[in-house]
Amino acid sequence: MAEPVRRMPRPQRREQILEAATRAFASAGFAATGLDDVATEAGITRVILYRHFDSKTDLYRAVLDRACARLTDVVGRDDYDEHTLSALVQAAAADPDGFRLLFRHAAREPEFRDVTDALAATSTEVSHRNLTATLPDGPWTRWAARLLPTLTTEAVIAWLDAGQPDPDQAADRIAQAVHGVIAAAAQH
Repeated sequence: MAEPVRRMPRPQRREQILEAATRAFASAGFAATGLDDVATEAGITRVILYRHFDSKTDLYRAVLDRACARLTDVVGRDDYDEHTLSALVQAAAADPDGFRLLFRHAAREPEFRDVTDALAATSTEVSHRNLTATLPDGPWTRWAARLLPTLTTEAVIAWLDAGQPDPDQAADRIAQAVHGVIAAAAQH
């Protein structure tokens, strides 16, 4: 007599689908990835996929929300300090596909641009608040506040794409570039 098939608990199955979808979407982007690709990556049927997500858009948004939550859990959201760059590098190393989705793919998808725009706005506001603690507010300080989030995320993506060289030194190398921007903003 055959043993009954045991179903995976719903939260565990959802996590499995999100992991697979993150890999699939990071590989080809939203437009080029079909639900069949995600189902194959997860080792499930499309029917099971639809039990958890109503559409590809819902699934992609859930993947982005999960990546944002993971990033926020590691990096924080309200302030930057001497540990922030190290935390950002660690978050990217722990979830490179999710990081790339947030900062490379989603930014190119008009339907999901709101996610990256919100991240950029929050990061710029926090950068500005931190910079004005030591620099006078003005156009160059606002320039630096807008540039620093872009610089750091692009630096981390370049580090991921280069194979994550010298992980213990990555945050320090990125910090050198950050300090260069701050020094440029401080010049009168």
